[in-house]
Parts: sequence; C-alpha cells; structure tokens
Amino acid sequence: EMEAKYTRKMQALRDELDLRRKTEIHELEERKNTQISELIGNHEGAFGAIKNYYNDITAKNLTLINLLKEQVEELKKKEAVLEKEKADVLRENKGLTEPLHEAQELVAELQKKLVNYYRDKEALMNSKAHLKIAQKELKDLQWEHEVLEQRFSQVQEERDDLYQNFTRAINEVQQKTGFKNLLLERKLHGLLTLLEQKEVELSEVLAASNLDPSALSLVSHKLEDVLSSKNATIQDLQIQLARVCKAHNDMLQTFEAKLTAFGIPLDNLGFQPLSFPIPGQ
Repeated sequence: EMEAKYTRKMQALRDELDLRRKTEIHELEERKNTQISELIGNHEGAFGAIKNYYNDITAKNLTLINLLKEQVEELKKKEAVLEKEKADVLRENKGLTEPLHEAQELVAELQKKLVNYYRDKEALMNSKAHLKIAQKELKDLQWEHEVLEQRFSQVQEERDDLYQNFTRAINEVQQKTGFKNLLLERKLHGLLTLLEQKEVELSEVLAASNLDPSALSLVSHKLEDVLSSKNATIQDLQIQLARVCKAHNDMLQTFEAKLTAFGIPLDNLGFQPLSFPIPGQ
C-alpha cells in the first residue's frame, strides 16, 4: 500500500512536473518568439535606417559628384583663364624687368638718402639745440646791447668833447710842428748853400794863390776840419728834423687810433692831417 501510495504520489508528481515543464517550455517559447519578433523588428528598423542613411549618402555623393564635376569644369575654365593671364603676366614681367632694375637702383639711392636724412635729422636736432642756446645768448646780447646803447650815448657825448679837444690840439701841434720843420729845413738849406759858396771861394782862392804844396796841404787840412764841423752840424740838424717828423707822425697815429677806438671816421675831421717823411727814409 505504501509502495502503491508512493507510486501514485510519484506519478502525480511526475504529471505535475511534466505539466509545469510543458508550461515553462511554452512560456519560454512565447518569450523566445516575442524576442525573435522584437529582434526581427529592430533589425528591420535598423536595416531601414541604414538603408535610408546609405541612400542619403549615395544621393549626397551623387550631388557632390555633380557639383564637383561642375567645379572641375569651372576650375578648368579658370585654369585656362589663369594660363592666359599667366602668359600676359610673363610678358608684362619681361617688360617690367628693366623698370624693376631701375626701381631697385632708385630704392638703393633712396636708402642712401634715408641714411643722409637721418644724419641731417640728427644734425637738425643739434642745430635746434644750438639755436635755443643761440636764442638765449641773443636775448642776453640784446639786453647787453641796450645797456651798451646807453653807454654808447654817454660815450658819444664824451667822444664829441674829446673830438673838439683833439681837433684843437692837433691844429696847434700841427702848426707848431710845421713851423719848426720849415725853420729847420730853411736853416739846413741855408747852410748847404753857404757850404757850396765857401767851397767855390776856396777853389778860387787856391787857384789864384800859388801856394807851395805844404801850405796847400795845411789849408786843405783846415778846410777839412771846417767841413767836418759843418757836416756834424748838418747831421745834428737832420737828426733833430727826423725826431720832430717822427714825433709828429707818432702823434698822428695816436690821434687816428683814438678816433678809431671812439668810432669816429677820419673823414669827419674836415681836413687831411699831413704826415712828414722822415729824412733818410
């Protein structure tokens, strides 16, 4: 009974487990079919998306290819135009080679001038600095000029006074010197004339008298003594005359120097001072 009881329980358990197994298998198949359906749907959706993506890419690529073809055609046209322009530019370059060489020479010359310009600019700045210094010195000199003008007015008054005094003094000295020179010259001329007369008389006396050689020698010695004395007198007179002339000329030079120092032209004297030549020169 127990064996039969447990056999029945085992059978019931087997049936229950078999039913449960079948149920679980059915549920697994349903889940599997659901997942397969979802996967198929997802796959079809992804495939459609990929298909649309690649269709869009293909369409875009076709459009891009057509656009690139058009751009290539335009670039070919531009290339032809550029080739033509290149030929024209080459011709222009050949024509501009000589002007370019001239322009390069001009640039070199302008660079030299630029260097000179900077040098002149620096010199100008230095000149401006010197100019400022000179302007300051000019102001100082203008101030000194005003002071000197005032002093000049005073000196002019003193000059006029000195001019009058010098004029009177020079007239007096010139009159005295001229009169003394005239006396000395007349005295010298008279002595020379007297000497010539004495020589003539002596010659006549010697010719008229028949003196012996010893007496003639004695007379000649006396005559030579007399002539030496007269020559010494003449020489003294000439020395005195030279001293007077030199003093007169020195006085004139001093007078002219004073006039020049006071700024008085010599033409304003109203007369020409006479300078005597020094005898023997």
